[in-house]
Amino acid sequence: MKFPGKRKNKHYFPVTEKGRESADPHFLQTEPFYLVGIDQLLVDIECAVEQEFLIRHQLKKGQSQILDDQAAETIYRELKMSGKILGEYAGGSVGNTLHNYSVLSEERSVALGAITRNITVGDYAFKYIRNTSAKVDLSYLQPSENPMGRAMCFVTPDGERTFGISKGCMNDLAPEFIPAEVIEKASALLISAYLLRDEKDPIFSSAIKACETALKAKVPVVMTLGTSFLIASKRDFFREFIKKYVTCAAMNDLEALALTGLGDPLLAAENILELADLVLVTVGASGLYLAGYVDEQFARRTTYKLHTKSIVDYNLYEFSRPMRKSDCAKPLKIYTHINPFLGGPMIIKNTNGAGDGALAAILHDLGARKYHQAKVPNSPKNLVNSLSYSSLSQISKYANRVSFEVLAQNSPRLMRALPEKEDSLQEAYWDA
Repeated sequence: MKFPGKRKNKHYFPVTEKGRESADPHFLQTEPFYLVGIDQLLVDIECAVEQEFLIRHQLKKGQSQILDDQAAETIYRELKMSGKILGEYAGGSVGNTLHNYSVLSEERSVALGAITRNITVGDYAFKYIRNTSAKVDLSYLQPSENPMGRAMCFVTPDGERTFGISKGCMNDLAPEFIPAEVIEKASALLISAYLLRDEKDPIFSSAIKACETALKAKVPVVMTLGTSFLIASKRDFFREFIKKYVTCAAMNDLEALALTGLGDPLLAAENILELADLVLVTVGASGLYLAGYVDEQFARRTTYKLHTKSIVDYNLYEFSRPMRKSDCAKPLKIYTHINPFLGGPMIIKNTNGAGDGALAAILHDLGARKYHQAKVPNSPKNLVNSLSYSSLSQISKYANRVSFEVLAQNSPRLMRALPEKEDSLQEAYWDA
């Protein structure tokens, strides 16, 4: 496990300190450290179009919509002939996050989903596999007779993204292909709201089965909301679902508004804490917010300047490590906010994948917590039953840094790990 972020040496695990034990290599070899995610396997097709193109093909600007296979093929051929396609990549919100997690942590992740049975060189399934980290385990995928799903991202001159999705086999995952023994030993289970779009799809039942398994095994369930239109159309359903199953909910400000009815991201995060234990809200050029819980006796006051927005001194306990509310005798709500790293990249062609990158950083920190518990069982950190390895403040720094890297490279999937050495302007210092 590569530990999250750039840290001073003192924050690693010095085995010579009194009260600590050296790692047992035989124990570590048998202890699993991996993330599991259920995804609608897709190939992302990014293209540049004009407003007229969206109108002609009846595409709602800024929204995600389903296209039948014939309409998708017609659009694809037109884009191909006119040279409007900017790139074709392995996609899917969960798929992007699994890939980025494995790149950041250098650890295995497991993808659950359906893929076309017959794969040939150059087809969509081949492109998906080619552009996915070798550390993402695809051996549990369900083979399907249907073609690979496609997600077309139409970028207009104003930078707005509109999505058209051709289903293919993306919803074919059946409950019998959910390996309970794999989920029970995972550091977290990652799902998206897209899986729950239609109760008639097999993948809906599979997601419910996986969440039930994770709930019984006390494995954190992490959910990304995907699109505000979907959340608004099933708001009550998603609020109940999050309250029952989800440990960490991740979204952008528009999805937070759809879920809570609150336009203020900080107040929206506070509202969602009544449903989940940890909340990530990304707000584009305004950075990101994190909200969680800590037991009063373990609360750590920030040494940074206190800030007041819609909540007075909201960052007072941002140096605390987040916990499940059920593990707190006297739960306190904790918050932090961070502006874009270095103000954001100089040039941003589109924001596709920035939120997935931030979530991958959080998942890496959750995995590092489990790894640390096994590596140094006598560590003082293990006296607190926290969700994460790092404080809320430091998780936000790491998530912010990964988002910057995704935006800078103009790809939702990291092509490399973060630089080991950075100049003094970029360097972030991480607490224990």
